[in-house]
Amino acid sequence: YVGRVYQDPNIGTAAKMTIEENLAMAVLRGKSRGLRAASNKQRRESFRLALAPLKLGLEDRLNALVGTLSSGQRQAVALVMATISKPALLLLDEHSANLDPRTAQIVLELTEMIVKREKITTLMITHNMELALRYGNRLIMMHEGKILVDLNQEQRTGLTINDLVAAFERASGSKFSEDEILLRG
Repeated sequence: YVGRVYQDPNIGTAAKMTIEENLAMAVLRGKSRGLRAASNKQRRESFRLALAPLKLGLEDRLNALVGTLSSGQRQAVALVMATISKPALLLLDEHSANLDPRTAQIVLELTEMIVKREKITTLMITHNMELALRYGNRLIMMHEGKILVDLNQEQRTGLTINDLVAAFERASGSKFSEDEILLRG
């Protein structure tokens, strides 16, 4: 399956369900059993173990309604839900964009930790060129549905944002406009 974490922390989790119930839903993805089957003492412990490395205290709040969590905590729960049963692909759609800078950094660090630990193939969609350079091992820049720049790990090593802008301008034949990105993105 494809695990997904969306830009909006409210998407991908059920606000009126507990953290435990949300994680149980994720474990049961594609299976036809009730939530009770996924919620037992052994499973609760596995949820605690999945949440503990996040260092957000969520492992001790399994009975908290997800709707009472902060945006960052909720995004962290969504990330664990997307990866608790190892997906074939993890799709991160601007998953740190709607968070304050400190929380975004925490979510990005958690993402990197989980992806590396579980060895999950991941596609991160972002308009933030700094993040595009910092994370992953391949960078693809698209414009109007077309791939303009495709760089492997070796090619992107040492690149700066200015280098990416220049590559975009060469490939597109037009000037890069930050205003255009802001209006569209």
